[in-house]
Order: sequence, then C-alpha cells, then structure tokens
Amino acid sequence: MLARLARPAVRCGLLQRSLSTASPLAGKTALVTGSTSGIGLSIAETLADSGCNIVLNGFGDAAEIEALRVSIGDKYGVKAIYNGADLTNPAEIATMMTAATDAFGKVDILVNNAGIQHVSPVADFPDDKWEKVVAINLSSAFYTTKACLPGMIEGGYGRIINIASVHGKVASTGKSAYVAAKHGIIGLTKVTALETAGTGVTCVSVCPGWVLTPLVLKQIEARAEKSGKTIAEETKALVSEKMPSGEAVRPADFGKIVEFLCSEAAAQITGSEIVADGGWTAQ
Repeated sequence: MLARLARPAVRCGLLQRSLSTASPLAGKTALVTGSTSGIGLSIAETLADSGCNIVLNGFGDAAEIEALRVSIGDKYGVKAIYNGADLTNPAEIATMMTAATDAFGKVDILVNNAGIQHVSPVADFPDDKWEKVVAINLSSAFYTTKACLPGMIEGGYGRIINIASVHGKVASTGKSAYVAAKHGIIGLTKVTALETAGTGVTCVSVCPGWVLTPLVLKQIEARAEKSGKTIAEETKALVSEKMPSGEAVRPADFGKIVEFLCSEAAAQITGSEIVADGGWTAQ
C-alpha cells in the first residue's frame, strides 16, 4: 500500500519540477523587424511564448499596433515595446537599436524579417523601387546586425536569423531587386557567421518558398483579377508552379523554426540556410 501511494507523489514532484523549469530563452530580448503582421508577427509571438521580451517593428494603424503590443505583453507575461523605424533610413534604424538597448540592456536575438517586393523586367525596373527593395530587404539587415554584434559577443550569446527566401538560391523573372537582395542576405549571413565563429553568436538564413503573407496575397489577387479565377484557384496555381508539395508554407511554422535556431541544440548551425520550400529547390 505504501509503495502504491509513493508513486503518485514522485510523479507530482516531477510535474512540479517541470512546471517550474523556465524556458532557456526566458528573459532574453528579441527584436523582429516587420513584425506587425505575417511571418514576423508569428515569430514575435512564438518567442514571447518562450519568455523573450519583444521589440516590434513595422508599419500599420497606430491603434492596432498598440493593441497588439499590449496583447503580447499580457498574453505571454513579457515586456513588449514598439519602434516604427523606417528601415530605408539608417539613422532611424540606429535610433531603434538604441531604444531596444535602453529598454532591455541588449538585443540577444535579432530576426531580420522585413521585406517588400516589386515586379518588373530589368529594362523597365524603376530606380526608386530598386533602391527601396534593396534597402529594406538587405541593407537594413546590415545595419541592425552591426548594431547588435558587440553586445552579443560580449555576452557570449546571440542569434541573428535572416529571413531570406528561396529567391536567395534561385531566380524568377521580374524580380531582379528582390532576388539580388535575397542572394545578398545569404552572403551577409555567411560572412557574419565566419566573423562570429566561436563567440556563442550564430547567424542563419531561413529560406521559405511561397508563404501566404499579405505581400504574396497581393500577387495572388492581381493574378485573379487578370484571369477571372477565384483567389483559391490562383493560390493553388501559383504555389504549384514552383512547389511540388502544392502547399504554401504556413506563417506559424516560422516561429517554431526560429525558436529552434535560438536553442542550445542549434549552437553549431551557423552560416547555413534552412530551406522550407516544399521541394522547390530540389528540382
């Protein structure tokens, strides 16, 4: 009888220890650019659920962003701040990074997610669109990384995760600026990884195929308007053109990918690309 009574007590003790064990990421600070919607928001929420304080960045309605910031803090029991830095402006990026450091001491996890797209043949590509695509998709990651690295190296831990694209590995017509920027961010990732090797800091690119973000949905809507087909039909057609799986990548998946890359298990994953493209680049 005593032995039978002891077993539940042991299980209870194990449960209590499990519940009291904090996430390894608890108390760290994560800055995610382009995090007011889509992939970036999913990443920010997943990291908040792991105990990270969050720095949000992106555009949108001010009241909606404030409600989002408050919601993240309340739901996950972390601190969340917002900075609306224009990522085409290095001075505003510097101000954002200073604000993050002032609020939390340093940035432990940097996710360069912000991105824009413009589609046009090279011969007709507007100069201003080229400059803006490259500035947001590539140059902003350089400036944020440069600002974060000293604190990460000094602290012996840092994760820089660049949301690149399958277009960082292959090309598509009409997307010269986007493809150039995404190839560039993979190169920046590799150099950063080499320069931080052995410091506790890693740098990785994540390369998704089609993801149903607001950016991609605009392309689908344009296709549907031109073809007269439904959004669902054009979504399936667009995805299946490139991805043998026939299924788009879910935004929620990226939070879990990034969470893993921030873990100790991923300490030797650096300078490489994590590709989630439904078989696109396997062809």
